[in-house]
Amino acid sequence: MSRQQSREVIWSDEFDGEADTPIDSRNWTHEVGGGGWGNDELQFYTESPRNVGLDGQGNLAIVARSETPDDGRSLYGGCWYTSARIITKGRFEFAYGEIETRIKLPRGKGVWSALWMLGGNLPEVPWPACGEIDVFENLGHDPRTIYGTVHGPGYSGQQGIGRSYTATDDLSAGFHIYAVEWHPDSIRWRLDGHCFSSITRGDLSGRPWVFDHPFFILLNVAVGGSWPGAPDSSTTFPQTLLVDYVRVYRFS
Repeated sequence: MSRQQSREVIWSDEFDGEADTPIDSRNWTHEVGGGGWGNDELQFYTESPRNVGLDGQGNLAIVARSETPDDGRSLYGGCWYTSARIITKGRFEFAYGEIETRIKLPRGKGVWSALWMLGGNLPEVPWPACGEIDVFENLGHDPRTIYGTVHGPGYSGQQGIGRSYTATDDLSAGFHIYAVEWHPDSIRWRLDGHCFSSITRGDLSGRPWVFDHPFFILLNVAVGGSWPGAPDSSTTFPQTLLVDYVRVYRFS
């Protein structure tokens, strides 16, 4: 962000409240179900307080769990893991500004956490034409490395445009600040104030810039998937993503 710019909060969730309090339904809704979510993921997303809620210490906790009933049958439609995915669609969307979160990451092979955004014109405009901005993604086998990426027509999935950044610290050992600064012609990613990646409209070489309309926010912890692979014997459960806050600022 330019030092000449000032900013004001236009939306936030500080996750203050007693332990086991559900998410604020004025801000978020749950996405529930399994089926791989387009990425061969292994978890079933629930709205259970076992998987998502306030921890009573000023944080939201999203908890990925291994589910192994005594009778050997999956209770979740063939999924052996549970977790949560919450979104602001229908509650809050914005175009341009800065989104910032303070988070402590989970860790472990096959644990995939993310804060990201999708175009609010979904599903009328399908992905990737709706646009996707990944504020951060982390694969738990490497808790020092994060990824910031955009997806759109001609640059989606494995061809998404972005870069990774490897921090000095283990990002699962404490809280760190992840942010994206979004302007009409550019997007910049930061970790703890350090800008580690940027993209401009011109960098797309004529491919559509689909980041000029309101987006909504998603926050989730997946288990498995075509990118991280499945958990292995080194992965311990439960694994918890702790979120101190999510804030959206408008530049002035």
